[in-house]
Amino acid sequence: MNFKDLTNKTLITDKDIDWDDLGAGVKRKVMPFDDNLMLVKVAFEKDAIGTIHNHPHLQLSYVAKGSFEVTMGDDKKILNEGDVFFAPTMIFHGVVCLEAGILVDIFNPHREDFL
Repeated sequence: MNFKDLTNKTLITDKDIDWDDLGAGVKRKVMPFDDNLMLVKVAFEKDAIGTIHNHPHLQLSYVAKGSFEVTMGDDKKILNEGDVFFAPTMIFHGVVCLEAGILVDIFNPHREDFL
């Protein structure tokens, strides 16, 4: 399935979308999106790093599995399955995976750089 097939799609099965291996123990799966909203699954091996970065998008992330040390601006906290973090526009944030896991990221607007 290519990204064009995901635009404005309303019913998608997980098995129909391939993981994109980003290297260093991180892989990403872009799920359905439109111009305003995007859902992305990100799988991390233990000790993998989501490098500190910022972007103009709003981001809400749900810890679907595992444990992560999350940096948000000057704050750090360990989040586990079921926990959530919110990254406002342009705030520096990142994660270190403490126990293999998956983050479910939601962006507004969609991340053109992921396509």
